[in-house]
Amino acid sequence: MVSLAALRWLADQDAAFVMLERDGSVLAVTGPVCSSDARLRRAQALADATGAAVRITKELITQKLFGQEQVAREKLHDAAAAEKIAHFRTHVASASTVLAIRQLESLAAKAYWYAWRDIPIAFPRNDLRRIPEHWKTFGTRESPLTNSPRLAVNPPNAILNYLYAMLESEARLAASALGLDPGLGVLHLDSRTRDSLACDLMEPVRPKVDAYLFDWINSGPLRREWFFEQRDGNCRLMGSFAVKLSETALTWRIAVAPYAERCARILWSTVPRPSSKLTLATPLTQSHRRVAKGGSADLSTKPAPRPPAICRLCGNAIRPGTTCCASCSTTISREELIKAAHKGRIASQTPKVLARLGEKQRSHRLAEREWKSEDKPDWLDDKAYVQQIHPHLADVTISNIALTLGVSLPYASDIRAGRRRPHPRHWLSLARLAGVT
Repeated sequence: MVSLAALRWLADQDAAFVMLERDGSVLAVTGPVCSSDARLRRAQALADATGAAVRITKELITQKLFGQEQVAREKLHDAAAAEKIAHFRTHVASASTVLAIRQLESLAAKAYWYAWRDIPIAFPRNDLRRIPEHWKTFGTRESPLTNSPRLAVNPPNAILNYLYAMLESEARLAASALGLDPGLGVLHLDSRTRDSLACDLMEPVRPKVDAYLFDWINSGPLRREWFFEQRDGNCRLMGSFAVKLSETALTWRIAVAPYAERCARILWSTVPRPSSKLTLATPLTQSHRRVAKGGSADLSTKPAPRPPAICRLCGNAIRPGTTCCASCSTTISREELIKAAHKGRIASQTPKVLARLGEKQRSHRLAEREWKSEDKPDWLDDKAYVQQIHPHLADVTISNIALTLGVSLPYASDIRAGRRRPHPRHWLSLARLAGVT
């Protein structure tokens, strides 16, 4: 429950209140009320006629495509998709209409989201029996329920929709704080179901949200209890999980602020003189104040909160930096050792390894045939090896034994442990290692 007194208190603190549905739709947004300049809103309404719409769209989409190119290249490791996006980005500068820019952005989006299709989504092993098959990959951004991103049918797209809703809310608040009309956009067409300018301002920040989601799903599993599926297949977020996602709001507010102020400056530059000589305030980034104090005009970014760490076997919360809880560590360690042993057995049977092993064995057989028992001292017999040399090998490292005798590390370990007795031609070298004279 939220009372009117609570909303009044938020307004007194210059704080905003955002109400989101768990499917990512924005239900209500309230922010600090302040007076706005009618000349700026008039310039916004005339943006198509003055050319400001094309300028704003070019800057926003150029930054968006640059961000998508970085995500495709550095996160997804898809160089082909990155090159396609870069190709479309270079054509944005020469586009003369908003429609042409919109078409280039659409073509780049197809290449970008196609690179996401096969990204695997991990869940704790104990949850796998309750996970539908289409939840295990990112899939497409188009939901089969709406043929659009709305009403996502798997967890990663549901998370992305909610994060985009957080970003849209912050973009709407940023536009309102600058005195702009959030519903009067330049890139998105007018619609009664959305605030088009807010959707415009969030475009260059979308790749940052995408990168945050990729780092999350790439670093650990998602819990089944964070989501529920409706009868029609719509994947929704549980309230406790939505709270975790809401903690990223400050990150998106700081990220969208420079683009909102840049949009306002472009619109303000079209206002007839003498108004254009006035400097537009920067209430979101406070860049004017920092420059006046000798600081940098760039607003420092705030990293998004780290996703909750969970055990990849049972799904319980764990300490950040670890991959499993204490109760599951024994099971996972045993499985990892079995996998490593299996890989080792396969690697030991490759033709290259077998050829090297055969060559080594032939060299040992040849050395044994050429060795003569008269070459060793008279005192160096079986009794001397067992009583004088072998007990002192415990102080010699396995690697030193292997290097001296020219044998493998496992064989050297067996020699030191007494599981194997080396050929007598090695006894003198072992006696020197053990310090026996």
